[in-house]
Amino acid sequence: MRSEELGETLLPKRLALPIFASDPLSSVAYATQEILLVLTLGGLAYLHFTPWIAAAVVALMTVVVLSYRQVVNAYPSGGGSYEVASTNLGPSSGLVVAASLLVDYVMTVAVSVASGVDNIISALPSLADYRVVMALGFVALLTAMNLRGVRESGQAFAAPTYLFIGGVLVMVGTGLLRYLLGDAPLAESAAYGITPEEGDADLMGLALVMLVLRAFSSGCTALTGVEAISNGVPAFRKPKSKNAAATMAAMGIIAITMFVGVTTLAITAKVHIAEDACRLTGLTGCESYTQRTVIAQLAAAVFGGTDSVGFYFIQAVTALVLILAANTAFNGFPLLASILAQHRYLPRQLHNRGDRLAFSNGILALAIVAGLLLWGYKANVTSLIHLYILGVFTSFTLSQTGMVRHWNRELRTETDPAVRRRHQLARVINATGACITGLVLVIVLATKFTQGAWLAVLAAFLLWLMMRGIRRHYDQTAAELAVTDPRAEGKLPSRVLAIVLVSTVHKPTLRALAYARAFRPDHLEALTVAVDRESLDRLRRQWEDFEIEVPLKVLESPYREITKPVVEYVRSMRRAGPRDVVAVFIPEYVVGHWWENLLHNQSALWLKSRLLFTPGVMVTSVPWQLTSAAVADHAAARAPGSVRRGEPPNPPEHAAARTAPKGSARD
Repeated sequence: MRSEELGETLLPKRLALPIFASDPLSSVAYATQEILLVLTLGGLAYLHFTPWIAAAVVALMTVVVLSYRQVVNAYPSGGGSYEVASTNLGPSSGLVVAASLLVDYVMTVAVSVASGVDNIISALPSLADYRVVMALGFVALLTAMNLRGVRESGQAFAAPTYLFIGGVLVMVGTGLLRYLLGDAPLAESAAYGITPEEGDADLMGLALVMLVLRAFSSGCTALTGVEAISNGVPAFRKPKSKNAAATMAAMGIIAITMFVGVTTLAITAKVHIAEDACRLTGLTGCESYTQRTVIAQLAAAVFGGTDSVGFYFIQAVTALVLILAANTAFNGFPLLASILAQHRYLPRQLHNRGDRLAFSNGILALAIVAGLLLWGYKANVTSLIHLYILGVFTSFTLSQTGMVRHWNRELRTETDPAVRRRHQLARVINATGACITGLVLVIVLATKFTQGAWLAVLAAFLLWLMMRGIRRHYDQTAAELAVTDPRAEGKLPSRVLAIVLVSTVHKPTLRALAYARAFRPDHLEALTVAVDRESLDRLRRQWEDFEIEVPLKVLESPYREITKPVVEYVRSMRRAGPRDVVAVFIPEYVVGHWWENLLHNQSALWLKSRLLFTPGVMVTSVPWQLTSAAVADHAAARAPGSVRRGEPPNPPEHAAARTAPKGSARD
């Protein structure tokens, strides 16, 4: 796609919702389950805290959605939390947000894909042994889809997201209607009790508070991905801010409705689930028993068993949307990485768009890191979930604090009473959001740190240090390369001394000599290293036979070294004439296969790498294309990206020139 076609990739709200909101929408499939898993550590007696914890999660989501609507309107450029924190709290705070979000995006891919695979296994337990393979396969599929471009991935992912929303709402509505009619659905695990973990049967005081807070922090996974819309505002159609704010409101309403419905249905259906199946009392053969997810148990209870159409439909769309929920990260991560690269905090390659106008390098980087996590943790949701959500609440807290400063600055200069009232209301919303998310961040850190969250903290800290180091390098390089005195720094050298490195007389050598002579240097000589006497004698005979007019300089090397004598000789020429420039011409084979490079050019590459570190020395490779190189070049011309990286194979003006008749004005 041409760069001018970027506007055609902008998204309407109906496609933006599944692209940027699939993560928070799909998290209802596991957020309730995570609450129940923690509460049942103390046994069934503590499940009565479930509705209160769910209510706290709903209140938190409402505040966060309202807060981010202010961000969307105030900062529509797409920087989201990173831009808010950088502008209002300083670059270091902005980098903390950026590092946290990048880590969280990676975890979003890992957790979403692993949870989707869990739901597939709930429907087809025989696939349990292929968990990791399936997870990695889905990451590869998502990567391929996103490399095709934002709009194409949105069209592919829209239907599963809407089918999931519809399926969950139908399931919840049907289940609650049956409850009201006196035929309440009953989960397959309702008959099982749960043995408390050792020491957790009678929790009191601080231990009970920590259990409830830990369950709340696990339930907060429902909020992951809420900020993605604020990062993706540039991808919306105009008016961008208005459309993004409307999409965020729709996401919040739908996500809250589904989360409340699933939690209520889980309570009424008496779903019992534990991390270890052997803690389920009344179950035989627990070692080989695979527990179904909460959403799977509810679907079976509502629609009449695990062989019903409704059960398989819910499992299919849930698994699909959980896997596609990673698409939120595949859009957020590359966009944020591109902004950071533009600000010189990440390598500049991450700012480049690929053939389909997607940030291809960022997409590939995300896929590789998420794939390694899935492989390392064996695609286990329970293990991965502890690394999750810490980063997102860090960004929530700092961005909302930054928004409070933003409104304070606006209020100092705003005089219109109506506008001031709107700003004051927005400040109250953001201040409330900052306080609540800050409290949740402390809770999450306290309850999850020792269970694996420390790894996410360490990763974010190392990423923060790396980004500061990259920015320092780019700043130092820019300062070093800045022109201070154009006349002095653009002054011509006193002389140009040219050296052509030779080992034998063949076609590449003669081409290099001819090329060097074409530069008309002040001094030209051929240089060889005498490794053995027989080769040197043969070279001298060839030199005389071909009557080559360029003088041949021989460097003795009793220890058979090649690189060191050449480098020392070139440096001696520089010492003799500090204002001279030494141009070194190196004949080099161009091959078509990677393995051929192992057979050629090794001495030339090593020489080149050493000479490049010598000031005042210009190194020029004189290529000689072997037959295999022509074949490889022909194949590369047809490869993806060949048009973008080079000239079009048939430029319009050239095509017109070929088809113009003789005698025309073009002739």
